[in-house]
Amino acid sequence: MNRPLLISILSGALFTLTAASSLSTLQAAELSFAHIETEGTSTIEAPADMAIINVQVSIEADSAKAAKDKADDAVSQFMQRLLNAGIDKKHIQSANLQLNPQYSYVQNEPRKLTGYSANRQMTVTVMDLNSLNELLDSALVEGINNVNNIELKSSQEAQIIAQARQAAINDAKQKAQSLAKGFGEQIAGVWEVRYFSQQPHQPEMYRASMKMNADVAQTYQQGQVTISDRIEVVFRLK
Repeated sequence: MNRPLLISILSGALFTLTAASSLSTLQAAELSFAHIETEGTSTIEAPADMAIINVQVSIEADSAKAAKDKADDAVSQFMQRLLNAGIDKKHIQSANLQLNPQYSYVQNEPRKLTGYSANRQMTVTVMDLNSLNELLDSALVEGINNVNNIELKSSQEAQIIAQARQAAINDAKQKAQSLAKGFGEQIAGVWEVRYFSQQPHQPEMYRASMKMNADVAQTYQQGQVTISDRIEVVFRLK
């Protein structure tokens, strides 16, 4: 190895060592006292007992009014079925409409208007999973022809989130106490808390067909909602 190359390598190594040393010094300056940092995690699973479904009616007709009227009629009839089944009106959202012209295209010719399409979506919160299959089948009867999404949820979600958060806190504290005891130290208190909000994981179910047999219907009662939480804590040592 020639001398200029050796000097370059040594200079690079010295720079790396200095940078690493500066980083360690900076970290030590940030927390210049004895401490332990732990991560607390938790996961809670709960049975799904409700669902949010999103269904859609898509209609094509010669005129915009005819397409809209047919879509409105399907939504209106299905909404009445929902109300008759005991679904609270506040749990039904249906105030949207998409109306679009439909064209046919032939090469080297102007596009030709062939009609109009009307699309309306409904979002329904079903508080009783036992009635979900029947409600979906009634949607088919009333002309609803698409099920976009079925999201299983728990009515106790807020309480479960609170439980998961407390479990993550307990996990962080337990780890810190165990580590401190192992090294013959004691926890003086909490210096810093970093909380990472977690979104509940709710199973989503899709159906390509509106027809359902008893075995498929049973799967709605088998859904689980998973809620996780995570927290990082810096504890001071005595």
